[in-house]
Amino acid sequence: MNKRRIGWAKTVAVFACVGGISWLVASAADRIFTNPRPEAHLKQLFPAAVAFSPLAGEPLHFAAYTADPRLNPAARPIGFAFWTTDLLPLEHGYHGPIHILVGMDLTGTLTGVVVDADTEPYGYFSVEPPQFARQFKGKSIRDPFRVGGDVDAVSRASISIASATRAIGDSARLVTRQLLPEAGK
Repeated sequence: MNKRRIGWAKTVAVFACVGGISWLVASAADRIFTNPRPEAHLKQLFPAAVAFSPLAGEPLHFAAYTADPRLNPAARPIGFAFWTTDLLPLEHGYHGPIHILVGMDLTGTLTGVVVDADTEPYGYFSVEPPQFARQFKGKSIRDPFRVGGDVDAVSRASISIASATRAIGDSARLVTRQLLPEAGK
């Protein structure tokens, strides 16, 4: 009888471990992992910032500061940066997710975007060139973000361009609704 209990306890322990590991894997699968060291990109989006918060919050974001909040607890953020893949994980280009870091000030105006990684077959002439990212700097969340309208279209890369544009506009509006409700009015 004692051996049966030990055997049963081992079986339960094994299933608990397997279940826990499965849960961890499933949780990690919910987030498309991006650049683990985006400091240079964050500085590009907010040149005046001296400090950035860790990626946290709901929705996931970095906060940019002109004074270090660890040294000055009254420091207020000057803007937010966020990965489109964190906010819209199902938005894919032609070949998969396009990892875009978006910067936005407190008025809902984009400070810039950085296309960090993609697997698009025509990415080298659609979402990767600097002119693609440059056209979003200064855009307001109130702008239409329409390919062929206020966003340049690229022949043979319409799916990639449309997906990236949707991801940038929709994620910026989502962050505005949740973190800057006054700016969205």
